[in-house]
Amino acid sequence: MKIEKTGVVGAGIMGTGLALTLLLYGKTVFLIDSDKSKLEIFENDLIKNIRFQILFNAEWKDIVPDKLKHNLITSTNPEILNSADYIIENVTEDWEIKKELWEKLDSICKKETIFASNTSAIPITKQASVTKRPDKVIGIHFMNPVPLKPVVEVIKSELTSDETIKNTLSFLEEIGKRGILINDAPGFVSNRVLMLTINEAFYLLQEGTASISEIDEIFKTCFGHKMGPFETADLIGLDTILLTLKVLKDNLKDNKFTPCPLLRTVVDKGFFGAKNKKTIYQYFNLNN
Repeated sequence: MKIEKTGVVGAGIMGTGLALTLLLYGKTVFLIDSDKSKLEIFENDLIKNIRFQILFNAEWKDIVPDKLKHNLITSTNPEILNSADYIIENVTEDWEIKKELWEKLDSICKKETIFASNTSAIPITKQASVTKRPDKVIGIHFMNPVPLKPVVEVIKSELTSDETIKNTLSFLEEIGKRGILINDAPGFVSNRVLMLTINEAFYLLQEGTASISEIDEIFKTCFGHKMGPFETADLIGLDTILLTLKVLKDNLKDNKFTPCPLLRTVVDKGFFGAKNKKTIYQYFNLNN
């Protein structure tokens, strides 16, 4: 399957990072979001962001940023996705929102279009079941920042066809990614483990066992991680962490995924991390 026209739903951190990556690898990108201001910010910063990425990857050194901009089409109207070959959703971790989106896109897109969900935890089989093309629905869990992360989780549902898997892995190779194929389960591999780690870090902080910087430093110096759990949480989004834990608890019926009260408080006070420039580190600087 030849994939040239790609659709990206959601212009948040993950969606815009993905759109930028697709443009850098020569794909046509239809980027949609209900918030027009997010689309405008991405368009206004596009040339600057392309030039920044060229500094990190020698294979992009001959790219002419102004030419790539012509391959981007943005809109608040999902109807522009009717000609897309491959669509990747990056909307918030809310089942009702994803369900409504897939039902809408299913009626808009051509029957050959593959649907991929860049969900944090919602099972792919559940998402596929609300479409009339369950064999063409697959999960791709990209890591942030998308342009710089070479490996992704690829999640096959119980309904995903071998052809969809083959086309997806080939597509990922075209955009510089290696996919690790796994079976469907809530949270998959990375978030099933990572969300527990971050949640326990919040419990340690709440209990006064150690400070934010001490916990992060232990992970970086003792385990060799590039970032500690709180730095990682700020990058992912504290609100996304909270939503993902709720999804894991609801789907697995396991209380170990109960969000730490401190995490709930931080999010309730509007601290979402890097995405709104209100990080967990800033929260404690203001409250201590």
